[in-house]
Amino acid sequence: MTKNELVHIALENLEKNALIKGKWKPHAGNGTEGDVILNINNHNIKYIAEIKKEVRNNQLYRIITLNDQYKPFILVAGHIFPKIKEELRKNNVAYLETNGNIFLKNDNNIIWIDTAKAIEAEKQTGNRAYTKTGLKVLFHFLIDEQNINQTYRQIAEHTGTTIGNINKIITGLKQDGFLLALTKNEYKITNSRELLNKWIEAYEIKLKPTLKVGTFRFVKNEDFLKWKEIALKDGDTFWGGEAAGDIYTKYLKPEILTIYTNETRTEIIKNYRLIPDNTGNIQVFEKFWNKNEGGKNVVPALLAYADLMNTGDGRCMETAQKIYAELLANKFR
Repeated sequence: MTKNELVHIALENLEKNALIKGKWKPHAGNGTEGDVILNINNHNIKYIAEIKKEVRNNQLYRIITLNDQYKPFILVAGHIFPKIKEELRKNNVAYLETNGNIFLKNDNNIIWIDTAKAIEAEKQTGNRAYTKTGLKVLFHFLIDEQNINQTYRQIAEHTGTTIGNINKIITGLKQDGFLLALTKNEYKITNSRELLNKWIEAYEIKLKPTLKVGTFRFVKNEDFLKWKEIALKDGDTFWGGEAAGDIYTKYLKPEILTIYTNETRTEIIKNYRLIPDNTGNIQVFEKFWNKNEGGKNVVPALLAYADLMNTGDGRCMETAQKIYAELLANKFR
């Protein structure tokens, strides 16, 4: 489904659900995607629109920024998850789904329909670059672009995958237009910002859930406030998420602690005095990269940025933007 088709389907279902007629006028290269014109109470209101097939947490910051920049603004999407809808409503972002569900708030009037079932998404063709294994390899490339010009054997050793997989992953990146061949054996990453965003979205869905060791809390609740005093095992265990955001920026007070580690579940429980608790405020994941390029006991800035953007939480996303501006912007353009 193209973006134009997505908008037309959304407007057709909106008219069926709410008797609100709408028109779509795409833009031509002026930074926004088009205008959605809705006839509400016999008045035409023109909204500047952003179109997404599916909305993820890491996209929220940009959407909220566009909403602040363009008035009035509307997000049109194939599907929006309930928690993201809630965050959009908190920030007064108008949205419309392809099934006709809508939220609008203006001039003291609210239109809010959330009863239609989601339209099933199209199945995507496979690309080995965005599988669990592919995302580990891609992280290796994003950390340092020069890694893409290592031999297949070196890449395989650093990422714990097979040489055959490396070939398929690089082929997938070529197909998507993210690799430019400089010579027969030398490549350069192109559209690096788009590739970073694609990795962040896929990481949260496909790789991170498979790394989950468990959710815990401290034996003594007061230890949560002293997390910076905890001596993590050098070279094996690292702060991620909100803790990494605080370490990198000194801007965020963590409400949830995230740990990436090579230590076993038993070692984690013993060494850091943890208790398994599905409602706990400490999340532990397996470390999936080889060489750490963050500071001592903190994950690489790229992973901290991804963790924070994927929360969908405003304060975390602000911290993520600080990390990006200070540590990543020069690498991803």
